[in-house]
Amino acid sequence: MTGTLGSVRRVSKRLGSHPAIVDLSLEIPDGAFVVIEGPSGCGKTTLLRLIAGLETPDSGEVWLNGRPASGAGRILVPSHERRIGFVFQDLALWPHMTVQDNLGFVLESARVAKPARETRIREALDLVQVESLGTRFPHQLSGGEQQRVALARALVGAPRLLLMDEPLSNLDPDLRDDLRRELRRLQRTSGVTALYVTHDRQDAEVLADVAVQMRGGTIIRISDTRADQEERL
Repeated sequence: MTGTLGSVRRVSKRLGSHPAIVDLSLEIPDGAFVVIEGPSGCGKTTLLRLIAGLETPDSGEVWLNGRPASGAGRILVPSHERRIGFVFQDLALWPHMTVQDNLGFVLESARVAKPARETRIREALDLVQVESLGTRFPHQLSGGEQQRVALARALVGAPRLLLMDEPLSNLDPDLRDDLRRELRRLQRTSGVTALYVTHDRQDAEVLADVAVQMRGGTIIRISDTRADQEERL
């Protein structure tokens, strides 16, 4: 049986007058690929930001690695101590830095010893199959290459949890298909727990161990394909 890496426990969050998250609870199984699907404005991104420690819940708790990370109105574990990698929808690569420097900045901020950084960067770029692009700047990369670099930057810090906010939404359909398969391979190879939000149901069909449907700031359905597979055995 897989354990639980983290959980969201009856969390609510308002953004101004808008109830973005409403009494939401979710368990994140360790080692699973969890896909959260829902329309724009249903609270998906806010949920990721709450888990990452970039937003504070109005009520409820966020637990990670066996301890409370956030409570009502307070951050108990700062975001940089949560061992989380985040791939933002716009990728947010630093344009004035090379690919290597984008990854190196993450390691420097995490106070990784300088002799180990080069190895970690090389391994992360090799994992996403862009090891030859280290000296390029983001504007010199294709959309798919930028996506891979953003993944490498999120993984280089050896996170326990990888959060992805609609990372494939701006790509053409053929490239989306290719990168879906690549994401699944990366998650299995690295063993990282993944939480991926999308408005595209096909993402859940291809990627999900656990498929979650969100509407109106809360969860309306959870389908665990691992449990279905176990029942058929």
